[in-house]
Amino acid sequence: MESVDAVVIGAGHHGLVSAAVLADAGWDVLVLEERNEVGGAVASREVDGWVMDEFSACHPLGVASPVLTGLGLEDHGLSWAHAPRVVAHVGEDDDPGVVMERDPAATAATLEADHPGDGEAWVSMVEHWQTVREPLLAALLTAWPPVTDTARLVRRLGLSDSLDLARLALLPVDRLGRERFGGEAGRSLLAGNALHADISPTGAGSGLYGWMMTMLAQDVGFPSPVGGTRMLAEALRSRAEAGGARVETGVRVEAVPVRGGRATGVVTADGRRVRARRAVVADTSAPALYDRLLPASAVPAGLRRRLERFEWDLPTIKLNFRLSEPAPWRSEAARGAAVVHAGQSSRGLVRWAAAIDSGVLPERPFALVGQMSTVDPTRSPEGTEALWAYSHVPRESWADHEVVAAGIERVEEMLEGLAPGFREVVLDRWDQTPTSLQESDANLGQGGVGGGTQQLFQQAIFRPVTGLGGPRTHLAGLYLGSAAIHPGGGVHGGCGWLAANAALRDHRWWGRPVARAQRGLLGRIHGG
Repeated sequence: MESVDAVVIGAGHHGLVSAAVLADAGWDVLVLEERNEVGGAVASREVDGWVMDEFSACHPLGVASPVLTGLGLEDHGLSWAHAPRVVAHVGEDDDPGVVMERDPAATAATLEADHPGDGEAWVSMVEHWQTVREPLLAALLTAWPPVTDTARLVRRLGLSDSLDLARLALLPVDRLGRERFGGEAGRSLLAGNALHADISPTGAGSGLYGWMMTMLAQDVGFPSPVGGTRMLAEALRSRAEAGGARVETGVRVEAVPVRGGRATGVVTADGRRVRARRAVVADTSAPALYDRLLPASAVPAGLRRRLERFEWDLPTIKLNFRLSEPAPWRSEAARGAAVVHAGQSSRGLVRWAAAIDSGVLPERPFALVGQMSTVDPTRSPEGTEALWAYSHVPRESWADHEVVAAGIERVEEMLEGLAPGFREVVLDRWDQTPTSLQESDANLGQGGVGGGTQQLFQQAIFRPVTGLGGPRTHLAGLYLGSAAIHPGGGVHGGCGWLAANAALRDHRWWGRPVARAQRGLLGRIHGG
């Protein structure tokens, strides 16, 4: 039997972060990836000289994350590209739209022209973000539970402002927009950015996502790796291998054996057995780990029962276009923007989300649109555009081919209305449905791209199920290090970082009693 210190199941970006951290600590690390390339949902494909991102594409969190920035990925071939403008929001066909410029003062001037006082409100919001940015991102991404960084944040803000931030974290984005801005432009920027998560604009917590994504966009833009999102994954692989980790692709892990309450390693599809002396880190979905990889006898009844209530995030439909020229937007605001939030105003998003939540495909979709050649001209031949658009269908309809097909056609119709002549510049279109997304990457269950819903009932200590939160499981030596755990979806590396550091702490003399106590508590929680 082959023997290593740690086996990482899955070479998504979180798994590669785990591998790099463990290898840096001197552990012998083996990463096993089912797909033939690394990256998971951080991947690209090349078609006749065009680079098309398969899943995620623009990564403000990737640039801002203290986890990824601390790995020195620029020394491993990673560089970031930016569009002339950050993000635009265009609602109805005749909507002039609003654009976030890379300069906050320019964005503020646009909002001030829309409604007096909104420019000042924007500047105030940006200044507040700069105050909380560093301790907030550290608290979200680098520690669980985030006691030390939360304390730093409170000390920096003071008690009164800290309570206001806690309230903001619970606000619906629709309410936040109406509190902060008198005009539609500022409200739309917040609401469109909130819909990068799957929380309704009237749902608690959507305000936090809208505020955070908006401020990240104003802070670092909506950048993408030069040469395709795959370059981020390749840089992470290079970084892990530089530390001594081994990465093997085309290897499917079939099982995680358990003996005496401890995960002992992995078994692959071809019968290969690898013993893990210290840890198994699973960069997999929660259902994949608990329903497929572990023996049924090793999953407590309470955990299995709670997992039945696990909810994926909204099913995604993604249209990938090759255009003979940039999209002919009516709105000047959309031209030159990395990302366009298209199809609905801020109030329209409330109605759109209500339809989705009630199981009805909206007549007019809302879509996120990425203009990737505008961001990075190396993505396609000169003068052309590699463009994607993604939207959602109701959860109940994720495998309904007729509903999915109707959703796809409505997105293209909406784009034609916002950019007359759009269809005429389409060279071809490659569609990704919830079913095909799940088949391409098992972590994208039912076409959800966030590892599970981001709604508050499945966050923190409730992610992926009611427990302690974080990467530790009820089994010794087994850690969940994917978007299934806190802090959830996004390209930030935090989940992999947390899993690796939990494993390292649990093998230090002072960490072992804490780990045993936490496993015991998890056993009590999940035992019945």
